[in-house]
Order: sequence, then structure tokens, then C-alpha cells
Amino acid sequence: MSGSGAGRRSVLSTSEGQNRGAFTARDWGLFASIGGIWGASFLFIAVGLEAFEPGVITWARVVLGAAVLWLLPASRTPIPRHERPRLVAVSVLWVAIPFTLFPLAEQHITSALTGLLNGAVPIMTAAIGAIMLRRLPDRSHLTGLAIGFVGVAIIALPAAGSGSSQAIGVAMVLAAITCYGCAANIAVPLTQRHGSLPVMARMLTVAAVLTAPLGLAGLPASSVRVASLAAVAVLGVVGTGLAFWIMGRLIARVGATRAAFAIYLTPVVALILGVVFLDERVHAGAIVGVALVIGGAILASRKETTS
Repeated sequence: MSGSGAGRRSVLSTSEGQNRGAFTARDWGLFASIGGIWGASFLFIAVGLEAFEPGVITWARVVLGAAVLWLLPASRTPIPRHERPRLVAVSVLWVAIPFTLFPLAEQHITSALTGLLNGAVPIMTAAIGAIMLRRLPDRSHLTGLAIGFVGVAIIALPAAGSGSSQAIGVAMVLAAITCYGCAANIAVPLTQRHGSLPVMARMLTVAAVLTAPLGLAGLPASSVRVASLAAVAVLGVVGTGLAFWIMGRLIARVGATRAAFAIYLTPVVALILGVVFLDERVHAGAIVGVALVIGGAILASRKETTS
């Protein structure tokens, strides 16, 4: 495929993965890793907030994520200049805007409700992909989307009712997940053509520049605690750098919609960690919710059918 032909592609060109068959063991490994890492990130963010302002955490995790990826030689593989608009778009939509909006949203709504709304990412990703390709996901994957979202709702709704919910906070989260849905679809062809490491290293580097103003502004109001420093370090190296590398590989392999199902695993992991480390209680419905999430993921792993 010639560079000029690639340059004429629209920013949104495909959301289909290289593997349209059932998930392989490798796919399941990537899938579970993303759910586990991003599910644990909520715990590390909470510890980080004990000392740092939200903008500082966002900027630090992005900088650390970019730095750790650039340490890997494969990340330095050149990417053609005509791909820069797509890289900037992914940086803005996947990191700069949503990473900024989520902490702001939680000043208006509970973290539980934020998590519930974040569970709509797979649905948003599928909807944007359907518009882009003018083709709906097949029946089993649509069913998996619905079942997984119901599971997330069952897990999160009881906690969501414990605090206030204001329209501005909900609007911020909806804007953030719309950005996620767009970014996941844009990233599919990028990672397929150039590999996950080169794309994600550059994406996080651009995002580090974009999030620097809020990070610098929050430094005077932040303090230094060893636990918070360690939490942010893990959040940056593992929860951002490693996680985006893995997610890039997953969406290239199985497509944006099926990869986005991993978001459904995050509240499950967060729930388990809350019980183990924070002595949180689990309501009976959460067990049902976990079962539905797993069922939805299994449906998502099935072979895609052509329409």
C-alpha cells in the first residue's frame, strides 16, 4: 500500500481486527491483563489523591507511561508524517480530554456513578464503529454488549445511589467516553500498520505535552508522601504505559468493539480489590453482576460473522 494512498485515508477508516475469529489464548491474556490493570488503577488513583492534585496525577502518569515505552527499542520505529493527524487525534481523544474530565466529573458525581457511566465505553465504541463502517456488530456481540452493561449496572448502581448526581458531572463523563469510543476506532488501523509500541509511545508523548499545564498548576497545592508517590509510579508505568501498549495490541488483533469489552472487567477487579484491601462489603447483586460481565465477555470472544 503506497504512502500516498495511506495519506488519503480518512481519520476513521476501520474498526475491524486482524483476527475476526474466536479469541485465542493470546487474545484472552491481553484482554484479562487490560481489565486487571485498569481495574486496579482506581485503587492507585485513590492513594495518589491523598497527596497530589488530580492534574498532577494525570500529568505524572502520562509522562511516566511515555517514558517507559520509549525505553523499549521497538517504540522508536519511524511512523510516516502523514499519520501525524491520527496520532494527535488519538492523543487528544484517548488521554488529554478524558484523563482531564474524569477527575473534574468526580467533583460533581460519585466515583461509583462515574464507574457505571464508564461502563458504556464498549457501547459507544461499537456505535461509532458502526457509523464509520455502516455495519452493525453481529447479534452475539450486540447481545454481549447488552449483558455486560447490565452486569456493570448491577455492580455499580447500589453505590451510585449513595451520593449526588449533577448534570454537569454526567455530561463530562459522557463526553469522556465518547472520546474513548472515537479513539479506540482511530487506533485500530494505526496499530495494525505500525505496531502498538511506536503508536502508543508517540500518543502518550503528545498527551504529556497537552496535560502539562494542569499538572504544573496543581504542583503548589500538592504534598509529598511515599505511598502516593509509589501509587502514581505504578499508575504511570503499569496503568498507563504498559496498559496502553497491551490495549494497542488487543485492538489491532480483535478490533475496537471486541477489545472495548475489557472495560467491563474493570469494575469487577475494582470490586474485588475493594473487598481485599479496603474492607468494603459486597452486596448479593454484585455476584450476579460479575457473572453477567463474564458472560458478556465470552459472547464478545466468539468469532465475528459477516453481514
